[in-house]
Amino acid sequence: MHSKVVFRAARALSRAGYGVLRFNFRGVGLSEGRFDELQGEADDYRAALDEAQRRGGPPIVAGGFSFGAAAGLKAIEGDPRVTAFVGVGIPLASEYGSALPRPKVPALFVVGANDTFGPPRILRAWAAGAGRIIEVPGADHFLEGKLEELEDVISGFLRELPGKTA
Repeated sequence: MHSKVVFRAARALSRAGYGVLRFNFRGVGLSEGRFDELQGEADDYRAALDEAQRRGGPPIVAGGFSFGAAAGLKAIEGDPRVTAFVGVGIPLASEYGSALPRPKVPALFVVGANDTFGPPRILRAWAAGAGRIIEVPGADHFLEGKLEELEDVISGFLRELPGKTA
């Protein structure tokens, strides 16, 4: 919730006029519960979508970084409230990667060229036309030194979506 990547993505959404809800998954930080192999975390994500709807309503742009992106992809499957998805550093080379569904809404996938958790070649094969892929040259999984570029890419994607933009 407090990573630099999540902060920059949240700031891009806020500047585009979206309400932003960041949260910790079960067992992270001061959150109660224990790690649940992505199943319970997808439930946590769905609960966050419920809260986002209660607080601000549609349109809802869902997203996440790394494990959060994986949980988000599982949680948004079939959810009509979600109008777009932003995934950064999707961990496709992890034990969760093979079971992740592709989003059926407009999607942006951002990956560092040197990301070892979700290498660009694996992302391209997995996404197969399911969204726009932006590969950030010279960046690792955490996009160290490339956070301004990340924020700009997300802002550009949001401007192209129908609905809410600042």
